[in-house]
Amino acid sequence: MGGEASGPAYKRTRVRDYLRDYVESRSPGDPIPSERTLCEQLAVSRPTLRSAVDELVSTGLIVREHGRGMFVAPAKITQELAAATEDHAFVLPRAAGTWTSRVLEFSTVRAGARVGRKLNLSPAVEIVYIARLRLVDGEPMAIEYLHVPASLVGGLQAEEMESGDFYELLRDAHGVRVHEATQWMEPTVVSEKEARLLDVPVLSPALHVERLTTDRTGRPVEYVHSLYRGDRYRIVSHLSLGDPDAPTG
Repeated sequence: MGGEASGPAYKRTRVRDYLRDYVESRSPGDPIPSERTLCEQLAVSRPTLRSAVDELVSTGLIVREHGRGMFVAPAKITQELAAATEDHAFVLPRAAGTWTSRVLEFSTVRAGARVGRKLNLSPAVEIVYIARLRLVDGEPMAIEYLHVPASLVGGLQAEEMESGDFYELLRDAHGVRVHEATQWMEPTVVSEKEARLLDVPVLSPALHVERLTTDRTGRPVEYVHSLYRGDRYRIVSHLSLGDPDAPTG
């Protein structure tokens, strides 16, 4: 037992927890003591320290700057998922920060078999395909790929997709009112191309999100899949577990 409590895994965990507490007590951009200082302070080897630091860098709590040292990372962008209400089945509060977009691709194409199934369309039916880089306060945050039936968004221009809320645009310019969405999320890593767009290292952790949105009649109006930076983006949800003492029906 004593050997396990002083082994490499234990030491790495102790260093990681110390650094987590340190980061949480500081502000974004604050410097973190040097490796030498931390090794002496925590009585661990440099490889053990670097292993713990690497873990916190990959999760977006610490940033390294070549020639300058380590710093507390910028605050993560938080997206809250709110529970549905009686009046609105689709409730998605705005995420923090100022969101803008840069359109990477914009074209009208055939739906194809896979997207056609998602949107309940024939594979030969035309859709508008949009790939855009999503930025928060000017920093790349996500890559988004949208598929919308062309019949719903006649006259849509690429520049309209670079600012504002897409669902508001659907409502105000095209008379399409979104009502519900089913969303799937899973962890992944970024490819070389995605890493260049998001300005992160290749194989950095990311969150893959798929969403199918329907209008008030249940008609699919949008299929989108997105890739969010794992080091800067997080999703928060509040769960209501009910009253454990309430009588059951």
